[in-house]
Amino acid sequence: MKATDRYQLLSYTRKPVGIYEDKLANSMHLAYRVNDQPFQALNHNTGVLFARATENENRTLNAKCLTSPYIFELDNQAGYGVVAIRTEPDGSPDPECKGQVLLYTTTDFLQYKEHGLIDLKTDNHVRYVTCDYLKNEQKYCIKWCDKTNQTYQSLFSNIDDIDITPTSAAPISSSFITTPIEGAQPINQIDIPKTIFDKLFERLTVPENIGVDVPEEAVVRSIDELKQVKANYFYSDDTSVTRSVDWDTSNIDWSKEGTVTITGEVKQPTFYFPLSLHRADPCIFKDQDAYYFIATNDADGNNSLSVRRAKTLAGVATAPEYEIINTSMYPHMVQFLWAPEFHMVGDDLYIFLASSPNGFNEIRAHVMKLKKGGDICNKNDWEEPIPFLNQHGEVLSEIGLTLDMTYLTTNGRHYVVWAQRDLIPNDLGSWIYIGEIDPDKPWQLISDQVLLSKPDFSWANNHVYVEEGPYPLFIGDQLMITTSSALVDYTYCVGMLSIDKHADLLDVSNWERSNYPLLTTASVEGECGPGHNAYVQDDEGLIWNTYHARVEKDGPRSSGIRRVHFHKDGFPVLDLTDDKDIQEKYRRLNLSVTIKPH
Repeated sequence: MKATDRYQLLSYTRKPVGIYEDKLANSMHLAYRVNDQPFQALNHNTGVLFARATENENRTLNAKCLTSPYIFELDNQAGYGVVAIRTEPDGSPDPECKGQVLLYTTTDFLQYKEHGLIDLKTDNHVRYVTCDYLKNEQKYCIKWCDKTNQTYQSLFSNIDDIDITPTSAAPISSSFITTPIEGAQPINQIDIPKTIFDKLFERLTVPENIGVDVPEEAVVRSIDELKQVKANYFYSDDTSVTRSVDWDTSNIDWSKEGTVTITGEVKQPTFYFPLSLHRADPCIFKDQDAYYFIATNDADGNNSLSVRRAKTLAGVATAPEYEIINTSMYPHMVQFLWAPEFHMVGDDLYIFLASSPNGFNEIRAHVMKLKKGGDICNKNDWEEPIPFLNQHGEVLSEIGLTLDMTYLTTNGRHYVVWAQRDLIPNDLGSWIYIGEIDPDKPWQLISDQVLLSKPDFSWANNHVYVEEGPYPLFIGDQLMITTSSALVDYTYCVGMLSIDKHADLLDVSNWERSNYPLLTTASVEGECGPGHNAYVQDDEGLIWNTYHARVEKDGPRSSGIRRVHFHKDGFPVLDLTDDKDIQEKYRRLNLSVTIKPH
């Protein structure tokens, strides 16, 4: 690309079609073009800005969407704004905001500051809205057309302190934008600088392997030295990943000095989805000897949990299973063995899991400890699971479900994060909470529980109000927690919470939440409703995402594994498929080796 290239950004919504339903289609989507090329969708042609639900006095939520998202520049190059119309999920007028429109500001079109609703001082619903900064007047001009087809406008100076004085205005001129993007309903386009374009393209497209660098020759004295000759793989997002190579040493005589050309294959397993049918909520734990795979067992109605043990990460796909718990073992755990996770807390290994003594409404988080020196795959080496308690020694929640509990530690403090669905006096759906624990008693809080997130974005309450499945991922100074939302069907998707790991984790104001999901049915062909992630680091230092999805819309929940890539800023890429991770032509490598015997 040249310095004279022109970069444009298109804002659009989509027509709801098939499984891309109203709650997804009625959001702001983005597309780009360079010079006069056709617009190309970003983020798999899915939304990047969604309206939040409103909350009733009884804490239940009312799902909302947005239409007509109009993007504009702010004054003094301070960033960009978005005005949009808040609607009901089906796009019909929202009775809660008659005569009002949404306002957001952003510096990068990735994270947005919500300014709430602008009161246009009209009694009619708004059909269309625009906003532009008039450089000559040094004022913003907001224009809108209401349901009676009357057009009004108002000027204001401060985006953070808007006072509307409506006056009649000429009709808003239509901009005819054509695009081949499936289902697109264009709103408007603006020019953006290359710096913004580069960041958007990096974050909202999937990188791919574009090259590999391996030394042309190496001088070694042993197999161990040869193993240190690695390959560096380059990606289109200007990142690289170093990998080990399995070098073929069959032509090497280690007793003689000489030079020989050898071949090798990059040391990274290939996983095909599904890894395991009818296994949901997968989690892999690694110790110094092996990898251990565990997952919710949908095949037997969630009545047992089994562990697979393998020497390699790839080996968990075919390793035998060893049952470690079932619903006939303990009277307080007779149904719903759900979402098991391995966690080392101090020097002890635990499984955090959920179960119930009496039906769906009494599903509770539990903690199960491995006996000292015990065998992970031996049922008899696990202690009886303990129901998780609050700081007062009582059941964590008496008015609903607690499940999907995960564990993390940072700055010498220890925390659990979990999903909680309060049912009394009203069903609120599943929300995400955090609390601090004592590592010597990881089955009890030592703090109040703090609400981190609720399913208020329309992608998070699609078909049902659910946010669940939290799991931590530490990258540099950032703690990221991925969560899963919507119904556990083809609408299931993955969002993210993030925080500086040195900050106070119990202060919700320190957390940042992604406005759009990172992984959806649109992300990877053939994987419907992906979610409930966990992460494991392999012997090479690579991080892998374990998740479940469905092969087809109505297929069984099944486990998958995929490498997590990271952009330069540390942001995770969850949809880098194997073919884009390593091109086939770069899997096998050549090396000229000179042997220098001891």
